[in-house]
Amino acid sequence: MKIYTLHTKQHLPISLDEAWNFLSNPKNLKVITPNYMGFHIQSGADRPMFAGQIIEYIVTPILGIKTKWVTEITHSVERKYFVDEQRFGPYALWHHKHFIKEIDGGVEMEDLLHYKLPFGFLGQLAHPFLVKPKLDEIFEYRQNKLIELFGTM
Repeated sequence: MKIYTLHTKQHLPISLDEAWNFLSNPKNLKVITPNYMGFHIQSGADRPMFAGQIIEYIVTPILGIKTKWVTEITHSVERKYFVDEQRFGPYALWHHKHFIKEIDGGVEMEDLLHYKLPFGFLGQLAHPFLVKPKLDEIFEYRQNKLIELFGTM
C-alpha cells in the first residue's frame, strides 16, 4: 500500500484573522480551485467550519468525468489548523491538514496532504503521469490565486 505526500508552504501579507476567515469558509474552496474542475458544493457549506462538518461536492478532475466527493472536517482549532478527510470520492485515502501561523509581515500557510490511490498497482502506475501532475497543478493554481487575492511577501 503506497501512501503519497504533498507538502506546500506559502507566505501571504495578511493577518491571521483574515487568513483564517478566508480559509475556514468552505465556500472559498471554489475560489481557489481551477474553473475547469467544475467544482460545485452541493451541501454542508452553510455555516462556518467545525469539527464533524460534512461537505459534499461535485468535481470534474479529469476527462470531463463528474465525481461526487464527500469530506469531513475532522479537526478544527480556530486560527491554527483544520483537517479534512475524504469520506467518499476518488481516493482510497485523503487526509489534508491545513496549518496557518503568524509570521513577521503576515502568515505562513502550510498544506500537508497524505493520499492513496485506488486500484492497487494500476493506481500506482497512474500516479507519476496523471495524478501527481494534476495535484501539483491544482495546488500551484491555489497558490497563484491566493497571491492574486492577497499579494505576496
